[in-house]
Amino acid sequence: MLIASEFMPVSLLTPMAEGLHATEGQTGQAISISGLFAVAASMIITTAAGTLNRKWVLVAMTAVMLISLMLVAAAPSFSVLMLGRALLGICIGGFWALATAVIMRLVPESEVPRALALMYGGQAIAAAFAAPVGSYLGGILGWRAVFWALTPIVAINLVWHVIALPSLPALQRQDFRTMFGLLKRPYFLRGLVASGARPSRCLPICARSWSR
Repeated sequence: MLIASEFMPVSLLTPMAEGLHATEGQTGQAISISGLFAVAASMIITTAAGTLNRKWVLVAMTAVMLISLMLVAAAPSFSVLMLGRALLGICIGGFWALATAVIMRLVPESEVPRALALMYGGQAIAAAFAAPVGSYLGGILGWRAVFWALTPIVAINLVWHVIALPSLPALQRQDFRTMFGLLKRPYFLRGLVASGARPSRCLPICARSWSR
């Protein structure tokens, strides 16, 4: 649902722009702002969460995602749309910052590869199908109905998190020094540069890292 919510506007830009009396270019910023807030949230969420139980951090982010979808679906103006998308960006960044560590605590060590494969496989499927499904349903029901249709599913997901997730107390408190300390590790820094570089530059950087 998180990935579907993130990519859904890609195929609905024109009707969303018409409904909010904005240009398609302006409406496209609804995608950019979620990415911007996702980057910021991913860097600070583990520090900001401090020693809070990770179960309730995930529950809170799911609740924020539900609020975000409702704001987008009911948005009377472009500003409200941007607010809803910014909240979604916080959820996206928080999820990716915590997901792998949480999954590694939820399953036995021998099941970690399969659990991670399921998570990333689900992400890929959602990314592939969100836009075309959103476009199809938007043409039939309207773009607001598409976002409203996601809200009961996310609400069920929220309840399921409360019921199914075990208590996940923080193992240790993170700080910004730890995060920036990672930049001193050459392999981490090369991987980060490779991820952000153009594809033509990624291969030489990765090749040098792997060769060492």
